[in-house]
Amino acid sequence: MQTDAIRLTEFSHGAGCACKIGPDTLREVLGTLGPAVAPPAELLVSNDTGDDAAAYSLGDGRALIATTDFFTPIVDDPGDWGRIAATNALSDVYAMGGTPALALNLVGWPVDDLPVEMLGEVLRGGQDVATKAGTVVVGGHSITDPEPKYGMAVIGFVEEANLLLNSTAPAGATLFLTKPLGTGMISTAIKRRKATEQQISAAVGTMTTLNDRASRAAVAGGASACTDVTGFGLLGHLRGMLAASGVAATVDASAPELLPGVLELARTGVVAGGTQRNHASLAPDVEWGALTLPEQLVLADAQTSGGLLIAATDADRMSQALETEGIAARRVGVTQDGLPGAITVHGRVG
Repeated sequence: MQTDAIRLTEFSHGAGCACKIGPDTLREVLGTLGPAVAPPAELLVSNDTGDDAAAYSLGDGRALIATTDFFTPIVDDPGDWGRIAATNALSDVYAMGGTPALALNLVGWPVDDLPVEMLGEVLRGGQDVATKAGTVVVGGHSITDPEPKYGMAVIGFVEEANLLLNSTAPAGATLFLTKPLGTGMISTAIKRRKATEQQISAAVGTMTTLNDRASRAAVAGGASACTDVTGFGLLGHLRGMLAASGVAATVDASAPELLPGVLELARTGVVAGGTQRNHASLAPDVEWGALTLPEQLVLADAQTSGGLLIAATDADRMSQALETEGIAARRVGVTQDGLPGAITVHGRVG
């Protein structure tokens, strides 16, 4: 079978992080678990604040960060899919101010429908990104699966003094976003054969850009809180940060950078199911102002391997730190006192 004739996205029910279980359903499921066993004192971050990863104190001023992420094909090129999935998995460590060190591959593969040579290209793409990040891939686990899936479990380390959380944003902090929006729209367009080469190139370039420099800038700039923007979209991840921090926010809809043609894709209905679930989930907490439905969907778009969302009380210091690292971040809003998790949007997208 010729691998260049296979469209991986035809094997995917939902591309990339858009295949995540929706936030409302996820909360319902987790709510059935009941109280957890009391955690050890060394556990600095668990799942109670919805942070990007777990953090465990090593007792020497450092903490171990543990995370995992995997998803279905988001592009048709297997090497690019591998690079995107690995970049996305490493991002949770960067979002907490850490440095990834070890990774384990997670693979589901339809061995009767897709050649194993293609899987080799996926794994090579992931290994290339891990190597660039100074991370060693030390094995993994694979199963046969009617739908291809790939990702990584990642271990990283961070100085406890530099550990960034999503639950510590105070009122009056400026919100910075370090990557453009629109990967969910474009990945849906790829699946439907409606994406241009420019859109594909821009989306792949964004999704394979590590958040390492943005992470260093967040630490150097004195970030109050940080998270990465992935499957729940910009406003979904912002709401999680605000709710965990006990504050509200105002967002400037015109501020985020958009990938090419994203708003037009939204206007023509090229929207991932995950994005639609995000939008429905945001309804109780977001005042959309004058935004049309397509504009709202852009801000709720399910991102894959998106940028960091950083809250900083000293905006000028953070801007300088981001500029020093070569990150063209946008100031997208401000936190404020108010109902925890509430978001007021003003301006227009685009």
